[in-house]
Amino acid sequence: MLKPSHLLTLRAVVRSGSFVVAARELGYTASAISQQISALEKETGLTLFEREAHGVRATSAAHRLVDLSVPVLAALDDLDHQVQQLATGATGRLRLGSFPTAGVRLVPAALSELARTHPRAQIELEEGEPDELVAALSDGELDVALVYEYGLVPRQWPEGLSCHALLQEDLVLLRARDSGLSSRLAGLSRARWITSREGTAGALTVVRLCAAAGFEASVAFRSNNYDVVRELVSTGLGVAVVPALGHAPDTAVEATRLTARAAFRRVLALHRSENSNPLLGRMLRSLRSAVPQGEPFVHPVRDGSA
Repeated sequence: MLKPSHLLTLRAVVRSGSFVVAARELGYTASAISQQISALEKETGLTLFEREAHGVRATSAAHRLVDLSVPVLAALDDLDHQVQQLATGATGRLRLGSFPTAGVRLVPAALSELARTHPRAQIELEEGEPDELVAALSDGELDVALVYEYGLVPRQWPEGLSCHALLQEDLVLLRARDSGLSSRLAGLSRARWITSREGTAGALTVVRLCAAAGFEASVAFRSNNYDVVRELVSTGLGVAVVPALGHAPDTAVEATRLTARAAFRRVLALHRSENSNPLLGRMLRSLRSAVPQGEPFVHPVRDGSA
């Protein structure tokens, strides 16, 4: 198989008409140029140059071989460029997984930032709950997963995963405005409660918060959709505790930050420690830049390692 370096040398010698000049252009010695041309002649079975007393003269075969090598060398040059683009993350693919709330509040801004800096990169988005995303991450089906953990329901992530805390959000108590209901958990023992699906970390957090306040919550409705939860609260059907990212200001709903110990939810980005995807670092930076700044109840984490 012909070596691209030999074809490049041939082109330089044919263009300059001199081994010495070609050597200077390519950064070789004249002897190295001569050896490469001899090797190319041996590989092709062609006589490429006629040696003369004061130089060399390219044969018609040499000119023809140069012409034939033009598209090949151009393709190799393009391949080299594409590899460099892939290695720097300018192109390539990254698979991001996110839980629904982050999919609304963080992902669009992060992907917009990434599209601005890496317009040719291909980003795939999957949605799921933390357990589903962590499984996909460990199996190599995702590059980055946005997950959460509640302060009252701490998580232990699998070995081999790196964790980057992005933000910590307060838990807020939602009541219908002018409902007359207490803003303290201890005063809501007789209230109807709206929580996420039974067995979820959010539902378990409510159970533990109410138990610490001295009562067992009477759950009337369950939904993992915070928009549904907020609408149910706004119509006076119950009270709820939601993380800050799950609440949008609403004139019909009053939101009060809970001051109980560990009344928070932390949002993290996880990835396999050995993942070498060149887009990974850029994605993490884009996610961090997407964290709301100066928003009530939301606290960006400066040191992202966790």
